[in-house]
Amino acid sequence: MYGAHDVRVETVPDARIVEPTDALVRVTRACICGSDLWPYNSMAPSAAGNRMGHEFIGVVESIGRDVRTVKKGDLVVAPFAWSDGTCEFCQQGLQTSCLHGGWWGGTELDGGQGEAVRVPLADGTLVALPVGPDHALMPSLLTLSDVMGTGHHAALRANVRPGKVAAVVGDGAVGLCGVIAARRLGAEQIIMLGRHADRIALARRFGATDIVSERGDAAIERVRELTGGLGAHSVLECVGHGESMRTAVGITRAGGAVGRVGVPQETTIPNAQPTFYGNITIAGGPAPVRAYMHELMPDVLEGRIEPGLVFDRVTNIDSVPDGYRAMNDREAIKVMIEF
Repeated sequence: MYGAHDVRVETVPDARIVEPTDALVRVTRACICGSDLWPYNSMAPSAAGNRMGHEFIGVVESIGRDVRTVKKGDLVVAPFAWSDGTCEFCQQGLQTSCLHGGWWGGTELDGGQGEAVRVPLADGTLVALPVGPDHALMPSLLTLSDVMGTGHHAALRANVRPGKVAAVVGDGAVGLCGVIAARRLGAEQIIMLGRHADRIALARRFGATDIVSERGDAAIERVRELTGGLGAHSVLECVGHGESMRTAVGITRAGGAVGRVGVPQETTIPNAQPTFYGNITIAGGPAPVRAYMHELMPDVLEGRIEPGLVFDRVTNIDSVPDGYRAMNDREAIKVMIEF
């Protein structure tokens, strides 16, 4: 990406092993993330450009001499952040705060939207998959790299519990996976705030019991009506705008919690006083999806959840720029790239 609305497909130097803890992965599937649309709409022009993509599955082509947990020929999924798996934060299941980790892409490291990736700290990062690269569950397994794990993180931070009311702000791929997560954790009533027919249909399929298409104060009032005037116990904020956070806080009942996973586009949290006087917990951040992969994978493999349904368009590497446009124009929920 060279700037706002300027995504190009280019030839770059081949990925290669640099450190003994590296693995070289040939990408078989990747995707475009809703968070990629923030720079797509706002990035200042850059002469060097940033390599893009942080969600991918691929085959291990070679490994450094110190790699122990994966081997050549393994099919692996990569979380959206790489980590060593051994530092204090990784041991606590917070790999996105790894003391030695980092993020894909930029100007120095390969991005997932490419044919191959050098994976630093492979032992702490990659997870081997027990299926072949053409398995029918590839789309759902790919969501474990980000959106399914992120929706799950939002639900955990929002303290979703059996028999309680959960609300999801945002009908993108993360929000839709948040519906899956809320249902999986036992929420009795799941309110999806969204207004696109295709996304609403998918939300209902995933377990949403109510749909609120209003926005702003009208949305807050409608959710209150659906919850006996009290609001939701748990609210998953999956957008990142100030207005979406204001809505999330406004629909949370006293003593409830907001799990925020939308990348914040503002520096302050709105409605500070109602949050304080309502004893509302606000928690969340970049999801440590590496910590959730082993928990969520059996549900995918055994068909209990189908998060891969968020992919409603498949393309190849040459058409990735149009994939960005399609997602930005709401023509697609989430675009998968096949290699």
